[in-house]
Parts: sequence; structure tokens; C-alpha cells
Amino acid sequence: MTVTANLTMGPVLFHWPEQQKRDFWFRIADEAPVDVAYLGEVVCSKRTPFFDHSLEAVAERLQRGGKRVVWSTLVEVVNKLDRKVIESFCGFDEVEANDVSALHYLTGRPHRIGQYLNIYNEETVRHLSNNGATHFCLPVELPMPAVAELAKAAGETGAGVEVQVFGKVSLALSARCYHARAHNRTKDNCQFVCEKDPDGMDLKTHSGKPFLSVNGIQTLSEKYLTLSSELPALEEAGVTAFRLSPHSCDMVQVASAYRQLLDGEISASELDAILDQTSVPAQRMNGFVHGKPGFQYVANQS
Repeated sequence: MTVTANLTMGPVLFHWPEQQKRDFWFRIADEAPVDVAYLGEVVCSKRTPFFDHSLEAVAERLQRGGKRVVWSTLVEVVNKLDRKVIESFCGFDEVEANDVSALHYLTGRPHRIGQYLNIYNEETVRHLSNNGATHFCLPVELPMPAVAELAKAAGETGAGVEVQVFGKVSLALSARCYHARAHNRTKDNCQFVCEKDPDGMDLKTHSGKPFLSVNGIQTLSEKYLTLSSELPALEEAGVTAFRLSPHSCDMVQVASAYRQLLDGEISASELDAILDQTSVPAQRMNGFVHGKPGFQYVANQS
């Protein structure tokens, strides 16, 4: 399979300790074969001070490593601090808007649209493109026909289209922090308990079955989205970039495997075998793109 699509590393969704996060991005900069890296706190503005003073060094290291740096905004605005954080990030050269409030600062200049905005029809794509959007990361729940229609509309405006192909997927956002509530704390006095769960806090049903994961105000899938044999159809549909969402597993190995798949050096089945040999959990899902419930997994055919 020969494709020209970019491979990207999405923003870190979890509250990792500063040194872990710094080391992660430095290793991505030096070793991971990705074309674009998304920096920024997208889930909780209270986490931003923990990494603010490392952002410049991380961005410079990524750029020296040949990566294009894009700054991702918060996914939700509920207070004055959130507004200030979004305004400050919108001052960077290349920004991905994850909340419509960011468009107040970005309209009229080139920018990207993140997967947390509800881009579900062609008219929305055309409207946002006319206002300066040059790239769209589509919501994860779209089936293949919808991806194709939106990619066609984006292509007609000259915009790129990106889809997530690896990692837990965001399902919902809340003004309240369930992570804090689960530990008998309030959102204002959370004591950053989310730091204890580097890949989110896994939940179970009353019958003990794995169900979802929680990351602060964010509800995630319990399973890991894993698209591999679907990549050729996605590229044919007009997708120009494939996103990996960071987790505490060996993301350099994950990125290298996906790069090999994109370069035609391995098959989709071989990529899945490589993931089996890493610390990537075996619970996988790909139902959305096949028009099925998202938690389901349709076996690879290659």
C-alpha cells in the first residue's frame, strides 16, 4: 500500500507528571516517524500550569526533529480561566480549535478544526473553510460514507482531513469532574487525582464488565480504537492524515508500526501483531467506521 497521508500524534489527553510528559515528547521528537505533533492541554485548564514552562523547549525539540507543531485548544469553556487559556493558545502560529469559542480569535486566519467540534455535514465544512479552516480532524463516530462525503467537501475547498486511528476515543464532556467526584472530592478541590490514572480511570458495570474510562471531565472508551485494514479505504475516501492518540504504552513503537503500514512495508495483520507484542491493551474497537456500535471490532481482512 502506497499512501501520501501524514501520520500525526494528537495532544496528550491525560494528566501525566511533567517529567513523564516532557520525556514523552522529547522521545517523539527524536524517534517517532510522525509528521505533525499537537501540543496543548485540551481537557482541563487547571492542568496547564504544570507544563507551561516546558512547552517552548518541547516545541523546539519537535521542530528540530522535523515535526510540524500545532497548538490544540481546550475542548470546553466553563469559566474565566478557560477563556484566558484559549485566548493565549490562539496567539500561536498554527492552532487547532477544539471549542467554538476559539473561532472568535481564529476566524479570518488559517487554522485547524479539531475532532471535538461537531462537523457532521458538508455545509459546515464549507462555512468553516470560508472562515479560514484549512484542516479538519473529524469526529470519531462517523461511518465511512460520512467520512467520504465530508472529505470530498473539504477537498473541494483545499482543506485536509484527518481521522483518529489509534487510542481511546472521546465520547462525552461534562462541566463536572467525575474523576474528582469518584474520589469524594469537588472539582475545585480535586487535588489533581486524575494524575493517578495515566490512561484514564476504567469503569465497570454493576455486573463487573469493563465499560468506559474517565479522564477528568472527559468520558472515554474503555477499548482502544485500532484502525489498520481500513486505512486504504480512508485514504481513497480523501483522508490526508491519520492521528495516533498518546497513551502510556510505547508510542514510538506504535508510530513506527503505523508508518511501516502506510509505507507498504507491513500488512494490517502484521501491524496488529506488533501491537500485540507491545504494552497496548488487547481490547480493541473499530465499529464506528463500519457503521456498527463503536465498541465492536470487525476483524482485519488482510
